Amino acid sequence: MAQYQVYQFPAGNKYLQQKWDKAFYDLHRYNVKTAKPTINITTPETYGHLALKLRKQKMDQDRNTQIQRENNLLLEKIAHIMQTTGTVDNLNFYEKKSLNVQQRQMELLHISHENQLMQQRLSQCKSHYNVKSWHQDWIKTMGLMNSISRYPRRAHTKVLYFNYHFPS
Repeated sequence: MAQYQVYQFPAGNKYLQQKWDKAFYDLHRYNVKTAKPTINITTPETYGHLALKLRKQKMDQDRNTQIQRENNLLLEKIAHIMQTTGTVDNLNFYEKKSLNVQQRQMELLHISHENQLMQQRLSQCKSHYNVKSWHQDWIKTMGLMNSISRYPRRAHTKVLYFNYHFPS
């Protein structure tokens, strides 16, 4: 209380001044304790029409009604099938017929006969390639490559190329 001293009314008595100061201080503390906030921090008001969502309830009810109607239709169809034979009466016994089946079969036979003849001719032919002449050409090529290259091949690789013998 010593820190809070307000001299609003000049007084000639110091005890009277202390009494007034205490009264003003107590009034000040009461006002501080009972002060109301200037910002509204209460929860917002909830409105009934937002909580109920009548439109969504109506849409759900319509959807449930439609599902119930479809279920009833299916139930009626199943009951009808159970009461009757339940067979499908739209069977079609028509066989597909092609107009050129014989022509395609004849063409297939002709092609297979030509393929057999071609296979016989190919199996009777002999090869025109001479592997020995290929090898001799390769040896010449390697010799030319060794003569013009900066770093010629080693001697043992030459021996392998030149000492190969072909069966006669």
